[in-house]
Amino acid sequence: MVNSRYKQTEVGLLPKEWECESIRAAAANSANAIVGGPFGSDLVSADYSAIGVPVIRGQNMSAMFVSGDFVFVSPPKAKSLSANLAHPGDIIFTQRGTLGQVSIVPNDCFGCYLVSQSQMKVSLNRARHDSQFVYQYFVSSAGQKTIVISAIQTGVPHTNLGILRAYNFPAPPVFEQRAIAEALSDADALIESLEKLIAKKRHIKQGAMQALLTGRRRLPGFSSQWTNLCLGSVATFYKGKGLSKDDLSPSGNKPCIHYGELFTQYPAIIKEVRSRTNSEMVGFVSESKDVLMPTSDVTPSGLAKASCIISKGVTIGGDILVIRPNGARLDGGFLSYVIRAEEKQILQLVTGSTVYHLYSSDMKKFAFVAPSLNEQKAVVEVLEAMSYDIVVFERKLCKAQQIKKGMMQELLTGRIRLI
Repeated sequence: MVNSRYKQTEVGLLPKEWECESIRAAAANSANAIVGGPFGSDLVSADYSAIGVPVIRGQNMSAMFVSGDFVFVSPPKAKSLSANLAHPGDIIFTQRGTLGQVSIVPNDCFGCYLVSQSQMKVSLNRARHDSQFVYQYFVSSAGQKTIVISAIQTGVPHTNLGILRAYNFPAPPVFEQRAIAEALSDADALIESLEKLIAKKRHIKQGAMQALLTGRRRLPGFSSQWTNLCLGSVATFYKGKGLSKDDLSPSGNKPCIHYGELFTQYPAIIKEVRSRTNSEMVGFVSESKDVLMPTSDVTPSGLAKASCIISKGVTIGGDILVIRPNGARLDGGFLSYVIRAEEKQILQLVTGSTVYHLYSSDMKKFAFVAPSLNEQKAVVEVLEAMSYDIVVFERKLCKAQQIKKGMMQELLTGRIRLI
């Protein structure tokens, strides 16, 4: 039984004071309120110029407001395509390409923008609809579902103006739309600030790696000369064994690492092994400070990954190169960071064309400079502290994103009211 304070609509239960509106009904009562980009022959790359009116393309729609690097057309060219112009507050939807992209035209120095052939524009009736509220709905899980389900799936998935006009969305009174949009925009601002902070910290860490791993910057208390090393002279090489994906089991009693996990799941230092297996097959078992590298991938850069495992007794699967450093001269954590910083050299050691391979015979040639063992460990400690700092803020970002998602589910359906 539906609560008397709510009503059933095409977008689900809504407060009885709210409407379920279509884009067609929400559009402004003016010419070209809902329009796509120019015909293909009307806008070609030869029309682009260094300055003028910016063109909105897919790469300009990664944020709430269209932004990024633009191409331009001359004012006369834009005037000839005036039906395809978008103005501040208009909402842009991607028609083909990355479906689900939605952005708003900002109120900035450009004044107007030209919509490309792969985008569509909606000018709303501003007396009844707030652009940021409508944007927030269509980037929510419910709005994205509407876009994906209604898309034409033959060939490259795409949509069209008729489908766009039929999109439905919840429409509270406009003053309530603005309050909801403001609350969600505040959440977006927090997320954006955390993303920028994380990007800045990653950039700082990258700079620290380049300086500390080459000796250009020395830590306090260390002054001894660094040594030129060839990896084959300070390490022993082994290969992992067996362990298919089918051998992985959440309830397994033995920790293990599958080679595919090295690409995405593990950083330079593996402090916690995530997978388990019950396989009775005895594979290769790690020693503390072994360095693991994948030995095959469809891209050569994918092989420039190295992870130092802290734990001993972990089953190491096939297609993993195991490098065991001479503990008196080389620290595994330091080596792991050096390999990751020396992607260019790794690419020179990789062989193959369609599938790329990295063999122990190649990695034995890997050349680098290293300080004393104590300084190596100190460098790793500094870099790991920076990594932990980044992880802390990544967790804060994840929490902020989850909070915003919950806010969207509650505010955009009227389950929580701000007015």
